[in-house]
Amino acid sequence: MADNKEKKKAANPNQINIELSEEIAEGVYSNLAMISHSNSEFVIDFIRLMPGVPKAKVKSRVVITPEHAKRLLVALGDNINKYEETFGPIKKTIEAPKFPINFGGAIGEA
Repeated sequence: MADNKEKKKAANPNQINIELSEEIAEGVYSNLAMISHSNSEFVIDFIRLMPGVPKAKVKSRVVITPEHAKRLLVALGDNINKYEETFGPIKKTIEAPKFPINFGGAIGEA
């Protein structure tokens, strides 16, 4: 049995063992993402905005390289296509959500 494990490791030397702690596995609910960038990185802030509350907290911040941002865009698009093939089109409201937040600067919303 040990030989089989060693053969699998040798067959795919580029395999990455990813560890997921229980705390991270629980996830964090977010209903707003704010994206900003510089010449060397993209910053994605995941925010929880509650109705009727003028203050919102950033629940998680992810900083990635421009190359990884492009890979994330492709991967997210692929996953949305697979989701819609299985469950049907994701409904999009015509009107943009109204958030009482202004962080300033050039940002995108998702």
